[in-house]
Amino acid sequence: MNNETPQEEITPEEELVQVEEFAEEEPAQPKRPLFEEIFLSPQEPRLRAGWRLVIQALLFITLLKGFQYIVGYYLIGNIPSLEAYASVFSEIIMLFAVTGSVYVARTLLDQRSFASLGLKSDNRAWIDLAVGIGITALMMGIIFLIEWAFGWLKFEGFAWNLGAAKFLAPSILLSLGIFLIVGWQEELLYRGYWLQNLEDGLNIYWAVGISSLLFAAAHLGNPNFSIVSLIGLIVSSLFLTYAYTSTRRLWLPIGLHIGWNFFEGCVFGFPVSGMRTSSLLIHTATGPVFWTGGNFGPEAGLILLFALAIGTFFVWAYAQTSAETTIALDDEVEETAAEPEELDELVESENIG
Repeated sequence: MNNETPQEEITPEEELVQVEEFAEEEPAQPKRPLFEEIFLSPQEPRLRAGWRLVIQALLFITLLKGFQYIVGYYLIGNIPSLEAYASVFSEIIMLFAVTGSVYVARTLLDQRSFASLGLKSDNRAWIDLAVGIGITALMMGIIFLIEWAFGWLKFEGFAWNLGAAKFLAPSILLSLGIFLIVGWQEELLYRGYWLQNLEDGLNIYWAVGISSLLFAAAHLGNPNFSIVSLIGLIVSSLFLTYAYTSTRRLWLPIGLHIGWNFFEGCVFGFPVSGMRTSSLLIHTATGPVFWTGGNFGPEAGLILLFALAIGTFFVWAYAQTSAETTIALDDEVEETAAEPEELDELVESENIG
């Protein structure tokens, strides 16, 4: 005979009450001091994202003003002929100010490696760059063909046939050098440090919105800037941001940025966000500014949306392909790593036999 006392069944409602009572009995986490709550991250011993961004911005301004003073006072001040290259020196100064401030902030404040911003140096980095440049070549070519087909531009000829061949190559090479710098430092700052820290402190939606607005606002001083061009630059920033978020690497948006500026200005002869450069193709804009962007360039016209739609498709397709390739390579590495274990098992079984 079984003399054990039968246990009472517990209803789901009673079980829920017991769980809540147990949770209430758990000791509450001690409240952090006010100083830590304001300045330090709750997840790890480092500053909150907002303070990291503020310090990086202050460091950037300090480096920028310092380099500007050194170059302006000691270099151009003593060699007046160098003033003709002031725009080149300005971009070089921006290069060192942005890269220096981001490197220091990323390593010391974020406590992360510089490469973790999406700058891993491998073979795929070169592929990302090449694909980005190729996509923008296609995008800008389509813009040119559409405007030409609709009669929105009058093609006058090639630069080397119009008496501009003598200084064409040096001028285009100089512009290419500037565009390389601009593509690197703007993507490092806007899609790199600022976007990623804003995402860390807020969320991806606020990060994309704020960084895109800051990117567009940075062009306020460009010639022929307007509200329409501001909107166009925000949309362009969303395109570049998508290139980063779809790969979590900066090399693709860097390639897109460099290629867009180069083919827009140096090849097809459009204004680059209001700035004129030497170009291989010479033409005169005759179409409606509402569509073409006028003297600011395609970024201020509705034609930009069509080009960005095409570019977004190719970025998506490339991101899918590269992701599948990465997964396949990871699987291959796992299989290769497993081979020594399988060999050891085989040797062990033979020894037992």
